[in-house]
Amino acid sequence: MRQRIAHLTSSLLNPFLVCFVTIIFLVAHTTNSVADAFKWAAIAMVFSIIPVFTFIVYQVRRKKLESIFPEGQGQRKMIYVLASALAAAGCGVMWYCGAPRLLAVSFIAGLLAVVLFMIINFYWKISLHTAFVSAAAVVLTIIFGIKAAWVFILLPQMAWSRLELKMHSAAQVLAGAVLAAGIVTVVFWGFGVI
Repeated sequence: MRQRIAHLTSSLLNPFLVCFVTIIFLVAHTTNSVADAFKWAAIAMVFSIIPVFTFIVYQVRRKKLESIFPEGQGQRKMIYVLASALAAAGCGVMWYCGAPRLLAVSFIAGLLAVVLFMIINFYWKISLHTAFVSAAAVVLTIIFGIKAAWVFILLPQMAWSRLELKMHSAAQVLAGAVLAAGIVTVVFWGFGVI
């Protein structure tokens, strides 16, 4: 039963879904029309979730990756490179096209996080699952205030699931959560969002 709950938690709160939901909340909060929200959500997803997920699924089908969330550090290298390139391009497009400020600043935080995590991946395996939940909790709390702070409740559950599944050590789970929260806080503060 514990394993089933851990698998369910990791699956429901996977980085792709957490990123998708966060983008939806960001564009809904920062745009004035449904058309604008759709446009910026589409642009954000084209430079983040969609190509990375498509690449991973393709690599899994070719048996180049063991699963959608590969365990091995070596298997994550190309994913990090792709995600970094997309995030950098996304930042450029966001600023050039005049994206809502919060969305653009969030992309900058995402770029810094993915590059830093990529560097860490050369030496160590850090938890992206806890990182994404932590980053989303911080972003949503900064934007919506105390009424969004309940998202932090999901963080211990995610940490437990990654430990229960033996996907990460306690240090890797904690590092992912703390580093992601720190990056979002520093970037948002640096751009005057906080």
